[in-house]
Amino acid sequence: MNIGDKVAQRIMALTFERGITLNKLSTTCGVNQSTLNNIVSRTNNSPTIRTINDICEGLDITLVEFFDHEIFGIEQW
Repeated sequence: MNIGDKVAQRIMALTFERGITLNKLSTTCGVNQSTLNNIVSRTNNSPTIRTINDICEGLDITLVEFFDHEIFGIEQW
C-alpha cells in the first residue's frame, strides 16, 4: 500500500467516524470536492501537504493527529 492509499483510507475513516460526506468535508475545509474525490478514489496519489492540512482543519484535527495512526506505521520488511 502506498502513501496515497493510506491518506485516502485515513480520510474515509475520519469522515465515516464523524458521519459526514465528502461534500460536507469539502464545504468545511475549502478543498474542492473533485480534489477530495480524486484523493479518495486514488486518482491523485500525491496530495500536497497543504491540501492534507486543509482537510485536517476541516476535520478539526492537526496534521500530527492525522498521521499518528497505525495505518502510517512502519511496515515490516
